Amino acid sequence: LQSNNFGPEFATVWPRSVAIPEIELIDHDGQSFKRENLTGSWQLMFFGFTHCPDICPATLQQLSLVQASLEEIGKVAPEILLVTVDPERDTPDVLATYISYFDANIKGITGDLDEIRKLTSTSSIFFEKSYQGKDEYTVDHSTVILIINESGAIQASFSAPHVISNFVKDLPRITGSK
Repeated sequence: LQSNNFGPEFATVWPRSVAIPEIELIDHDGQSFKRENLTGSWQLMFFGFTHCPDICPATLQQLSLVQASLEEIGKVAPEILLVTVDPERDTPDVLATYISYFDANIKGITGDLDEIRKLTSTSSIFFEKSYQGKDEYTVDHSTVILIINESGAIQASFSAPHVISNFVKDLPRITGSK
């Protein structure tokens, strides 16, 4: 593939956008979070959990730096959404504390496991508990970051490894940010 100045080089633009289904979730402030909350602006959606030892905190830190870098060059930075894949432990309060370590612009999303599965099945995001002892577990999950357009549909995605400069270069091309 030859590089050009118009299309993204690192993100995968989906052949057609995929609408997010109707969902009933809760944000880290305890407010209702529905499909309508995904319309009106661009968003980066990452699926992870607060007990994650490495990938999730590293990814959230990178996304915070992406936002700061985009703002620094005068581009609109999409909102960051962390959707938990461990709603059993990730209550709104737990999410609020966790995301406060990264950036005030991150929104944590939790709720009923079936509602989260509705969201992940639309985008082929994988996750499942992996027991490490009688009551101890971690959650194996995809590390793809979804790009949600202003209509509340998945427009594109970034696969790992996540490189800040790749996001900074491609996001304005995808979102049309001037």
